[in-house]
Amino acid sequence: MERRTFVKSAGLLAGASFLNTTNVFAEDDAAGIIRIGVIGCGDRGKGIIQVLNQLPGKFKVIAVCDVLDFRLDETKKESKDANFTTYKDHRRLLDNKDVDAVVVAVPLNMHYAIAVDTLNANKHLYLEKTMTYDIPQALELVKLVKSKPKQVVQVGHQYRYSPLYYRVKEMINKGYLGDINQIDCRWDRNGNWRRPVPSPALERQINWRMYKQYSGGLMAELLSHQIDFINWAFDTHPQQIFATGGIDTFKDGRETFDNVQVMFRYEGQHSMVGNFGATCGNAHDGYLFKIKGTLGTISLLTDEGKFFPEKKLLSDKTLVDGVTGATRIVWNKEGGSPILPEKTKDGTWYAFNEFYKSVQNKTLPDSNVFTGARTAICVHSANAALYGKMPVTWKPEYDKL
Repeated sequence: MERRTFVKSAGLLAGASFLNTTNVFAEDDAAGIIRIGVIGCGDRGKGIIQVLNQLPGKFKVIAVCDVLDFRLDETKKESKDANFTTYKDHRRLLDNKDVDAVVVAVPLNMHYAIAVDTLNANKHLYLEKTMTYDIPQALELVKLVKSKPKQVVQVGHQYRYSPLYYRVKEMINKGYLGDINQIDCRWDRNGNWRRPVPSPALERQINWRMYKQYSGGLMAELLSHQIDFINWAFDTHPQQIFATGGIDTFKDGRETFDNVQVMFRYEGQHSMVGNFGATCGNAHDGYLFKIKGTLGTISLLTDEGKFFPEKKLLSDKTLVDGVTGATRIVWNKEGGSPILPEKTKDGTWYAFNEFYKSVQNKTLPDSNVFTGARTAICVHSANAALYGKMPVTWKPEYDKL
């Protein structure tokens, strides 16, 4: 489903003159700098601009767009390099021929339309997760990208680029965990998830995550990262989806649930149960990600992880040390061994380094339109089970992406 064969046949890997068709400034061309336009200047958009500013030899933000004036003002103040053009209409930004690539960080219901406009404007695209608002949009975007072989499309599931998560994928593939059967994921917080609203008229524009018209709620905004990693690490997707949830803590007019629990049933090489939950009413667990097998458990945070072998594995020190490269000295009091010796950087930093390489080398990113569609289908199926209060089954046509 990753469709690397498509990339080769469609021509992404061919054509030395490819980049020259979109680059305009000779100075930046010679330096290999990709000129970026950012559409959406909320918290995520501004955060991405800060990351791009940390990669000055690779990216230059030359244009930003938001429909809210105060967002544009905030972006100017927070950026160390405010030498960019501002727009309120994304189509005007896309008309700027100096823009090589576009970052889309807008509310979920706008992802598809702006992604289509970006591709039709012949720009490379970094599209924030979740890729699309619904399943039909995901399928249509795959079709469009297939017709645009010269454009790189990367989806913002950044854990695919973290050295830590790469190492975990390797451990899974090499069988260090044995037969994996359970996945436990949480992303909890204790707060109403709201943003300040300068005017009541802007409530839905700013707090769009609370309303079904714009948002996929906790599944799309938080749990999609862990869902996507499981899809990637195991090259899989769930066959059955069961869910329950509700507005249990913040009865403030919101429509999306503030407490969700979803169970995925996976079949195939690994027959597994995946548990994915999030609440806005308790922050004790925070981010929790455990992958359990007959030989051991991996416990992950966003920037560090530990391997906990089953007791039967402890009797074979050589095998345990081969898993993580650890020795008994670094084992902690809970019996776990660090997967990497140091914490990793924020995943967005790794993701944009990959985006740069993909544009320069004309290669398919690990998080691409095909994998993004698969995760979007998982997210939207989970929401269908949540709000429809009935199990949902994966449809065979989804495997034809």
